[in-house]
Amino acid sequence: MSGQDKKKLWAGRFAKPTDQLVEEFNSSLAVDQRLYRQDIEGSIAHATMLGEAGIIPAEEAELIAATLGTILQELEQGTIVLDPRAEDIHMNIELILTGRLGDVGRKLHTGRSRNDQVALDSRLYLKSEIREVQRLLGNLRRVLLTLAEAHLRTVMPGYTHLQKAQPVTLGHYLLAYESMLARDHDRLEDCFRRTDRMPLGSGALAGTTLPIDRQRVASLLNFADITSNSLDAVSDRDFAVEFIAAGSLLMIHLSRFAEELILWSTDEFGFVEMDDAFATGSSLMPQKKNPDVAELVRGKTGRVIGDLVALLTVLKGLPLAYNKDLQEDKEALFDALDTVKQCLAVFAPMVRSLKFHPPRMREAAGRGYTNATDLADYLVRQGVPFRTAHEASGRLVAYCLQRGCLLEELSLEEFASESELDPKYFSNTVYEAISLETCVANRRVPGGPSPEAVRAALAAAWSRFRLEQPEVQQPGSAPA
Repeated sequence: MSGQDKKKLWAGRFAKPTDQLVEEFNSSLAVDQRLYRQDIEGSIAHATMLGEAGIIPAEEAELIAATLGTILQELEQGTIVLDPRAEDIHMNIELILTGRLGDVGRKLHTGRSRNDQVALDSRLYLKSEIREVQRLLGNLRRVLLTLAEAHLRTVMPGYTHLQKAQPVTLGHYLLAYESMLARDHDRLEDCFRRTDRMPLGSGALAGTTLPIDRQRVASLLNFADITSNSLDAVSDRDFAVEFIAAGSLLMIHLSRFAEELILWSTDEFGFVEMDDAFATGSSLMPQKKNPDVAELVRGKTGRVIGDLVALLTVLKGLPLAYNKDLQEDKEALFDALDTVKQCLAVFAPMVRSLKFHPPRMREAAGRGYTNATDLADYLVRQGVPFRTAHEASGRLVAYCLQRGCLLEELSLEEFASESELDPKYFSNTVYEAISLETCVANRRVPGGPSPEAVRAALAAAWSRFRLEQPEVQQPGSAPA
């Protein structure tokens, strides 16, 4: 066996060196090396517990913890070069430790397996990253709430089937997306709660015969509790699936908003202009201003959905407990995390810099006969049955389309004759009833677009937002 293979921490049972192709195929260091801090923090907590429980001498536990703290500092300073032949970040760090402490370093792995060690590192890492995603999400939600306050009375068309439907306000529109993102925050919080379980002590699959103190390790690492089943703890990755699922929904919400901004920034809509800092030009066409940031967010949504499908596929047929397939979890998890964070980081300042065009929005709402439903409602208040009123309003819209005019431009005589209704149902009050501002203002139902309703929704959203913002902190590290 080669000298390198003798260094492998599992080499005792093997009489033949690992094939070089297998070395390269088996190595996950390029992916999991970002877990170095969590691996060291978990190892410090584990060593501290081993010393406190009398499983190894207290002075040796302190030496291990101190040396691991030094290794962490050197890794962050870039003075340690990791060895890809050591398979992963976990074995790299242990080999560095044993190289410095000899037999004392070899005691660190007492009472644990790489299976529960990897599960611990992943949970520690994801806890920290969920808080960072929530922070970035909070930045975007704050921008939307602030813009909604500024546009309580900015009238614009609402759409169904991408056809003008009824007038709303830009403030109401922006609050719709904030509501989606608030639910995304809640899903991340639920995911955090289920990730916040400490798996170390589960061993390879069946725990250990040594008198370890799992609750002490959980306390040192700021976990809410320990996992309840050793088989499940080492083979479970549903916390990672749950994050990527929540991240996929978050990205879908960003993608929908991005799609609307892309449409709104076209000359055909003209509702908004992208800031130059968040747009690009064409190498050929000098007039172009392309919404590339929004388009990339829309495109990267498919990437995160792909990560979700990839991890679900890895897990779907695995028997208990650990299988090497689970090494594939980190690429999907890390890619989803990186993509979501990158998109949130650029989306908030892009939205903050948008230049809306309220006159164009107001004009578009008027052109689409978005007050036709309000005309029907007006007739209902005059005593006309709704279905009759609906049909009459439709006739009036058809007449306006033929003439190329708006509903509010009709005379009272035209209202009566073209609707085929008794003239008694129409008076000058109809013009006020179907003005766009009245159409919006009268929709005072909770959750509706009237300035009054939106103001109440804003107050509730701000209150919820302030309560939900988590303290940005690391999920815990053991004393070095």
